[in-house]
Amino acid sequence: QMQLVESGGGLVQAGGSLRLSCVASGRTFSRFAMSWFRQAPGKEREFVAALDWSGINKYYADSLKGRFTISREYGKNTVSLQMNSLKPEDTAVYYCALRPSPVVSGTTPADFDSWGPGTQVTVSS
Repeated sequence: QMQLVESGGGLVQAGGSLRLSCVASGRTFSRFAMSWFRQAPGKEREFVAALDWSGINKYYADSLKGRFTISREYGKNTVSLQMNSLKPEDTAVYYCALRPSPVVSGTTPADFDSWGPGTQVTVSS
């Protein structure tokens, strides 16, 4: 079982940026697709971004393309999410998740089986 721990959340003004990080341990990080999801109060968990084992193929929620960038660093067993031009509607708990496969073939929560505890992102207007 992979252990995932997110960091980098916080309070930021609208228009600002944050960089989230997720450190993975317990399994061979480089073999698996990774993703970010988020969940706002009273809403379902929604897909944000994902990338495959190579880090070359990346996928984004349509509404977030151009503002968010996902990346991975193999030497640090880390997957990151750079978030720019943040909006109040980006406020949510952000979760890192692992897919037990090298490729991304789905972007629902059920497609990923290991989750971190989440990190809170709050964007003020």
